[in-house]
Amino acid sequence: MSGPAKVLIVDDSATMRALLRSRIAADPRLLVVGEAADADAARAAIKALNPDVITLDIEMPRMNGLDFLERLMRLRPMPVVMVSSLTSRGAELTLAALELGAIDCVAKGGPAGADAFDDLADILVVAAGAHPRMREAPAAVASDYVAGDRVVAIGSSTGGVEALLHVLACFPANCPPTLVTQHMPASFTASFAARLDRVCAPEVSEAQDGADVVPGRIYLAPGGATHLTLQSGSGGRLACRLTAEGPVSGHRPSVDVLFRSVAAVGARGVGVILTGMGRDGAEGLLAMRRRGATTIAQDEATSIVYGMPRAAEELGAVERVLPLHRIGPAVLRAAAQPLQGAA
Repeated sequence: MSGPAKVLIVDDSATMRALLRSRIAADPRLLVVGEAADADAARAAIKALNPDVITLDIEMPRMNGLDFLERLMRLRPMPVVMVSSLTSRGAELTLAALELGAIDCVAKGGPAGADAFDDLADILVVAAGAHPRMREAPAAVASDYVAGDRVVAIGSSTGGVEALLHVLACFPANCPPTLVTQHMPASFTASFAARLDRVCAPEVSEAQDGADVVPGRIYLAPGGATHLTLQSGSGGRLACRLTAEGPVSGHRPSVDVLFRSVAAVGARGVGVILTGMGRDGAEGLLAMRRRGATTIAQDEATSIVYGMPRAAEELGAVERVLPLHRIGPAVLRAAAQPLQGAA
């Protein structure tokens, strides 16, 4: 992309549009090329202005943001960043938008708030370089999986909501125990875990400190205040451990922290790094591979943002690079493999 990224603001509130324009105009990497107050105006502006990225309000008259996003991603996939409140309803709607293919979300702040949209510019710059695509149907739930003795760790960030839903949709009810760190606001992770639990065969929940890590369960790192790690105990017992140290690799929870903890179980581990910006997870995945774990990364063609997988691949942390639709089945095949030397 040459020159600043072109941004279209879509919001029914003139006050909110003015705030967004002010924040965006302050960054030389971005250029506001237009505004729209509803879906009809947004459609016309997209055709006329060909923006690189759109900010989209969820609550709009006549056609809400979710309906507009669904049509847009079906007919003309392009980078969209949702602007949402951090209420429970806002979290549910934003997760639905991310599942439909929105790149990321930013939280609405009070118009007078000094920190309103502090991270907006960085998110828009990343989104403008992202590669949204037509949604693919997830693989069917595996019916022939035979449980082994492995444990799976998955890390993801930007674009990860859609990617995780795709990967985990094929996991059977007796899936390998799976720990997931997804970069997400603290108020979103409970809703996301509940969403995964509704659509996936295994039981999915936010991880609780001390909870046994057992087959048929998927554990999602709570957002914001802690890191999720795997703790190995006597007799082979595995448990979740939530730790409160500061951000690692710029994040809390951090994928690097999760992967490094899973490296302790050696060849029992299966590590997966999915779409996301930055480098979080690359060092941890390398630690897993060095201890004999199977390691898999999402490929560039199917990644919304090929940052974390690229960093891991360049570091030599990845055994296999696969398109999104092949990752879930590959994880299950790896998890079913008997450990060398096992009876």
